[in-house]
Amino acid sequence: MKTHIRERIVALRDAMKKHQIDAYIIPSSDAHLSEYVPARWKSREWISGFTGSAGTVVVTADKAGLWTDSRYFLQATDQLNGTGIDLYKLMLPETPSIHEFLLHELKEGLTVGLDGGSYSAADSRTLQTVLAKKGIKLNTSVDLINNIWEDRPAIPGNKIFELPVEITGQSVSDKLDAINNQLRKDGADCLILAALDEVAWTFNIRGNDVAYNPVAVSYAFISEEESVLFIGPDKLTTEIADHLKKEGVTLADYGKVKSYLSRLPETTHIFLDPGKTNVSLFNAIPKNCVKIEGITPANHLKSIKNETEIEGFRNALVKDGIALTRFYIWLEKQLASGAKETEISISEKLSSLRAEQPLYVSDSFNTICGYAGHGAIVHYSATPETDATIRAEGILLMDSGAQYLDGTTDITRTVALSEPTETMKKDFTRVLKGHISLAKCKFPVGMRGSQLDILARKALWDAGINYLHGTGHGIGHCLNVHEGPQSIRMEENPVTLKPGMVMSNEPAMYRTNEYGIRTENMMVIREDSETEYGKFLSFETLTLCYIDTNLVIVPMLSAREHAWLNKYHQLVYDKLSPHLTEEEAAWLKEKTREI
Repeated sequence: MKTHIRERIVALRDAMKKHQIDAYIIPSSDAHLSEYVPARWKSREWISGFTGSAGTVVVTADKAGLWTDSRYFLQATDQLNGTGIDLYKLMLPETPSIHEFLLHELKEGLTVGLDGGSYSAADSRTLQTVLAKKGIKLNTSVDLINNIWEDRPAIPGNKIFELPVEITGQSVSDKLDAINNQLRKDGADCLILAALDEVAWTFNIRGNDVAYNPVAVSYAFISEEESVLFIGPDKLTTEIADHLKKEGVTLADYGKVKSYLSRLPETTHIFLDPGKTNVSLFNAIPKNCVKIEGITPANHLKSIKNETEIEGFRNALVKDGIALTRFYIWLEKQLASGAKETEISISEKLSSLRAEQPLYVSDSFNTICGYAGHGAIVHYSATPETDATIRAEGILLMDSGAQYLDGTTDITRTVALSEPTETMKKDFTRVLKGHISLAKCKFPVGMRGSQLDILARKALWDAGINYLHGTGHGIGHCLNVHEGPQSIRMEENPVTLKPGMVMSNEPAMYRTNEYGIRTENMMVIREDSETEYGKFLSFETLTLCYIDTNLVIVPMLSAREHAWLNKYHQLVYDKLSPHLTEEEAAWLKEKTREI
């Protein structure tokens, strides 16, 4: 495999010479700037062998590098070994940014190239500005990977399906009206949607073009005069096509979106998100059109779940809790019997238990099952080569989730498989304190996630410990498990937190080659109270699964934290036990007993 990588780099450099490109950038994204992409657009993985979800490769005549974040440092080190591609660790002070690297490596008059079909308009604009300082040119119209990837997969043509209004809580026509109302306020005539989850939400459609994310490759144009869904005709059934037309939707072929945009009147005021619109699509819009840029109305509306969707999440999380309870019972029995289980086999068992639940669609991401030192690899993915045998010792981290028609789930639990060490307990309890602090937070309307992030980190910071990933992300409703625009993280995000947003709460800590600890629940933001100082919001925890109290040092918890844990465990038992057998309920009763 690594020999193939070297051969591919050589082929790319030959193509670069032919097209007079001196440095070529290969991002992880597709034509819709997605986090997870269909096989056709896995160009960065194909050229490098690195399988993580985030990373960018840059190739020059004599150097090749991959830039990725802390989640993937260990994975990338292993997968890049022997490929001739160097690892550049993002956010470390000694690591140059891609922009700095290009300015250092290239001389005035040289050219940087990239495929504008998989690079955002916003990033392209920034890159062009930086390169211009040194007189370096940017060519966004050349897809060199397509020229050398001989067996490149086709654009997916899978059938889509619809979610009924009984699940979505809102019809397509109502969503289009809400979007158009917001466009008028923003001074726009129309909107282009390129992000797959925004299109799926708007038209109440789902698909299976991307692993784990129930979306379909498509674009949309929305205005009061016409709303167009650009999608492959082979993806539609007659029933779905007829229903969309009744909702006021015009259907057009996926490949016609650029020609459609090119014919817009030059007086058009078009709204778009430059961070989610690729350069090729952006450049198809007539230059004299007024482009209003920002987070799209569809994205804002999607992030605030209605009561039907929230009730769906509740149902999904009960089902998830049942499956998780049965899984951990099974795991204990397997280890006690001496049966050989591995990271992959227990992940498959958890998936099979979820699949037994009503309205299950798929897992919501590839389960992160990290035993012992693998738990310290933030987005570890077991392979046949790394698949560790699970033993009745140490601790196990499992981050998993599922797509149900009525909701998406995402949960991480860390459990002790034998008597944990004092250091393990201290680390676990510090993470738990951060988790509880955020879960119990009451905050004024208008707060941003960056203003709350410290609550999850304070107990860790006090011990000189930190984690470099975010604390919380939005979660879609039978959609992408990672969705925005809101977040809870150290980095500033101007989007304020609003009632109805469903988010994760996942503080963590990692000891390289020893273990990782992460405790993650899902929460929904609710209106809390109003005082003379204004309106306040709070979080309501939705996830239903026990937290391993064998790893908790009770005296380290405040009275408030202690009470929260006992109350949460009572909720878990009360919600799940009616759906369990007598034996399962007794097991859960012990796991959730007061401490």
